[in-house]
Amino acid sequence: MTKIDTSRPENVLPTPSHTVGPFYGYALPFPGGEEIAPLGHPDTVTVHGYVYDGEGRPLPDALLELWGPDPEGDLPTADGSMRRDPASGGFLGRNGVEFTGFGRIQTDANGHWYARTLRPGARGRSAPYLSVCVFARGLLVHLFTRIYLPDDEAALAADPLLARLGADRRDTLIADDEGRGTYRFDIRLQGEGETVFLEFT
Repeated sequence: MTKIDTSRPENVLPTPSHTVGPFYGYALPFPGGEEIAPLGHPDTVTVHGYVYDGEGRPLPDALLELWGPDPEGDLPTADGSMRRDPASGGFLGRNGVEFTGFGRIQTDANGHWYARTLRPGARGRSAPYLSVCVFARGLLVHLFTRIYLPDDEAALAADPLLARLGADRRDTLIADDEGRGTYRFDIRLQGEGETVFLEFT
């Protein structure tokens, strides 16, 4: 056995580097994760946008998870956002009928994402919103936020969370209506116009 004198700097080997990630893009995404609404449903809306870092650059490797209630405000109980073939283990996709309320979306090479889901209904005193979880490079802990749709000003004004925010911060949680059931919602991780993120304790 050879002993190395570690008290001498020239004998100390550097420790190998570690990559923090992102590793979530390897196994978490699944085909069709952005297609949350059942095919042909009349209450389908499209929400899209970009994820930006603190310097305003779009992130091509961010991942979002969305959850939302159905148009009546009820939380879905159907299983099966990602179904697998029991024989082959291959991906079968959604069944196209049941609404699970859940989607998982990667940003593309330009930092853009989109999801087609059902227009969320109001729950309790809250205005209708979609819950969002953001995974991105540089984040050791994922972030939570909300996407409110701008269709009902009275409901937005009465929302308990939005009522606690100043106008500039409040606006980071409300999507822009682009017409024909399409809304834009950009996520800024820090810096000017940083999206409001929530902490759950």
